[in-house]
Amino acid sequence: MHAISRKPLQGVLNIIRFNWHFYALTVGLVIITTILFYNVPTISAGPLLVLAGLGSLGMVTSLIVSCYIYDCSGLYTLDWLPNENTSRPTRIINIHAGFDETSALIANRYPESQLRVLDFYDPALHTEISVRRARQAYPPYPGTESADTKNLALAEHSADLILGLFSFHEIRDRRERIDFLRQLRQALTEEGTIIIAEHLRDMPNALAYNIGCFHFLPAHEWMATFAAAGLRIKQQISVTPFITVFTLTHDDGAAS
Repeated sequence: MHAISRKPLQGVLNIIRFNWHFYALTVGLVIITTILFYNVPTISAGPLLVLAGLGSLGMVTSLIVSCYIYDCSGLYTLDWLPNENTSRPTRIINIHAGFDETSALIANRYPESQLRVLDFYDPALHTEISVRRARQAYPPYPGTESADTKNLALAEHSADLILGLFSFHEIRDRRERIDFLRQLRQALTEEGTIIIAEHLRDMPNALAYNIGCFHFLPAHEWMATFAAAGLRIKQQISVTPFITVFTLTHDDGAAS
């Protein structure tokens, strides 16, 4: 096993690259308010300065936090996953929603395991331009399979470890998300685990991403989803104050 290194500032530069329209809009807003402030004396300075200041602060804060999370925290070392030397899942499924930064890293971490990669990106549902840009910039991991969240067609007890890293929140409908996780539970071996890493809609992410945090799901929504899908939380950890990792397993007391 050898280390796979990411390029310096790869995370934050990808965010800018794939979402440049948001940053251009913010910069444009600051420029327009500044011009109005200096050239239209009848306009009140207070609201303009507040508007420009909030826009600039929100943009800078989100980029600083993103740089910390994706480039400086060691998130992509995947050291928070089970150790290959102590826990050796032989059949791993990695599931993403159109942008895959982790499959090569997972294959490197578990070189003796069989890795299957599923992509549930649906251009009719996932219309964000940032995802389209990401897919154009990064080719899929070799052997990646297209998947339907409503019918994954996974064999029972066919996976020792299932990973959903920063992707399952893209399933916006609660019922669909519950049914999706039920399918994953059925695909797990009896001792298997599902590991989900997500931003939460909580105070740290609200401070970091402002209204962008509403794209994430709150903790209570995840808890309700897990319970309804017949899963229990085996472990919950924080990888930085902005990332929560849930390790799930079969809830033996849940109905099938």
